[in-house]
Amino acid sequence: MCAEIEVPLDYAKPSARSISLSLLKVPAGDEDQRVGSLVINPGGPGASGVEYAASASSVFGSELLSAYDIVGFDPRGVGTSTPVQCLSDADLDEFVAFDPDPDTDAELEKTEQLLNDFGEGCADRSGELAAHVSTVEVARDIDIIRSVLGDKRLSFFGASYGTLLGATYADLFPERVGRMVLDGAIDPSLSAEEMSLVQAEGFETALRAYVGACVDRGDCFLGDSVDAAASRIRTFLDDVERDALETSGERPLEVGNAVLGIWLPLYNEAGWPVLDSALESAFGGDGSTLLALSDQYVSRGAEGYLDNSLEVLYAVNCLDAEGALSLSDVPPKIEKFEEVSPTFGAIFAYGLAGCSGWPLEAAERPQVPKAAGAAPILVVGTTRDPATPLVWAEALASQLESGVLVRRDGDGHTGYNMGNACVDDTVESYLVSGTTPDSTVNC
Repeated sequence: MCAEIEVPLDYAKPSARSISLSLLKVPAGDEDQRVGSLVINPGGPGASGVEYAASASSVFGSELLSAYDIVGFDPRGVGTSTPVQCLSDADLDEFVAFDPDPDTDAELEKTEQLLNDFGEGCADRSGELAAHVSTVEVARDIDIIRSVLGDKRLSFFGASYGTLLGATYADLFPERVGRMVLDGAIDPSLSAEEMSLVQAEGFETALRAYVGACVDRGDCFLGDSVDAAASRIRTFLDDVERDALETSGERPLEVGNAVLGIWLPLYNEAGWPVLDSALESAFGGDGSTLLALSDQYVSRGAEGYLDNSLEVLYAVNCLDAEGALSLSDVPPKIEKFEEVSPTFGAIFAYGLAGCSGWPLEAAERPQVPKAAGAAPILVVGTTRDPATPLVWAEALASQLESGVLVRRDGDGHTGYNMGNACVDDTVESYLVSGTTPDSTVNC
């Protein structure tokens, strides 16, 4: 069941221009057991909640599907809602493929140009909208969705960046929080540098879990120890920076694509065999599979980009961010990053300058949430999550006055429906029956 609703572009001027949000509702499977509506967000920022709802049968367990109308929405700026546009497909390809840790003057100049062009492109192509896609504004949109659904309280499931949306909503409207699950949590108290440092360590941990599994199987093509295998991957990235690899198509595998192609399978242990195949092929000179993984990471299809998720990712993050560094500020920080991530440290360090050319300012930025007076909120974290490390979930659960932590011991990004029955039972019992754990749950 599809719908569109109108929300104010600027909440400071609610009677001025409006924009459109697209929604999709998947009705509860059992009307007799129906609990209500569960609004969902898959993260990003930039991922489509409409597509997330359309995939509900593979995302959520049967008990949840029976009990809830699953309601997904494309946040402002995203997909089929009024969309942000910033760059042409060719310009996005160049942006994605370029070296993410520039180490020459020429590369630094090119990086600065790419970042400036991205920000200016958003402002030129999207106008006022590009200044009004912040997390706080999306959280206010969610309250309008709650009202349209006729619910006095919001039931919400947010994954990854969706946890920041949920926490921000709970802080703005604590009395309207119903049952809320925040899975793969972000820690809103961290500075951009602190967050990047933890994430760099998270990706290094995930990489070493992946190569460790290869070493444990014996005769690992990457090396005979975890250190040797991780070093082999770093050497490979350096080689691709010097000489792009041929692929089966017209586009070569450049180093930016190679990094993303390695990162994507680290989000889910089920992707490790694919990464094995991709790296073995790349070591033999064929970058096709790694390029395909990179394309999947940024939603690029055979003929171009399938959505605007990459553009939204930068537009939202740069509005939310404070104190972006310049490229010249980064080199003194690289050593600290490489201490926690020898493989990816410099990449995350240079990521600190990702918003240095952003020309727009947000009306409001997310705050450290307390959600005083809110109903219990379940916060889920995973021990070896590369994208949202466990320490972030632990922090968010402690920041929220009613936060309850659920720890999953495992690999991959997020915890629910990742093969851990303890996590699944805890989440579903809470959402369906309102059963709140008395204390931290260790799964």
